[in-house]
Amino acid sequence: MTRLTRDDLEAARDRLVPDVVADGLRVLFCGINPGLMTAATGHHFARPGNRFWPVLHLSGFTPRLLAPSEQGELPAYGLGITNVVARATARADELTAEEYREGGRLLTEKVNRLRPHWLAVVGVTAYRAAFDDRKAAIGPQDRTIGATRVWVLPNPSGLNAHWTATTMAEEYGRLRAEA
Repeated sequence: MTRLTRDDLEAARDRLVPDVVADGLRVLFCGINPGLMTAATGHHFARPGNRFWPVLHLSGFTPRLLAPSEQGELPAYGLGITNVVARATARADELTAEEYREGGRLLTEKVNRLRPHWLAVVGVTAYRAAFDDRKAAIGPQDRTIGATRVWVLPNPSGLNAHWTATTMAEEYGRLRAEA
């Protein structure tokens, strides 16, 4: 992969990154919003140190470790990726409460249209903000969107240090067993 400069990353600010989706997926993973590396490359969870791809493999969702550039293979495994908020930022704390609420509304419309079996939101804080559910915890939720069940997973960002790749893979694996 070409090394991106600070200017390359800054030029990706506010850029939109296309979802990786299909109708009737087993699991639609939902990040908070694209980071600048994701927006610059067009590949979800692209920042080195983000543990999404290794955890997806360790949990058994994929038969091998996929690189972010191989995200197009996910629908063949019944998996997809979207975000609560579409616009790219350097940090999630740059998003407003209104963006989260609107993102939750748009995500609900998307889920109703695509009808995945599970919506897996990666990040309890994002889930709480998008769906105004202050008491949500990691794991399956009571909420459904149409027939789609909802599971909140730990955020795979390297900043989420109290979850290791192993403990995240265990939680992701609990979802895989249900999906």
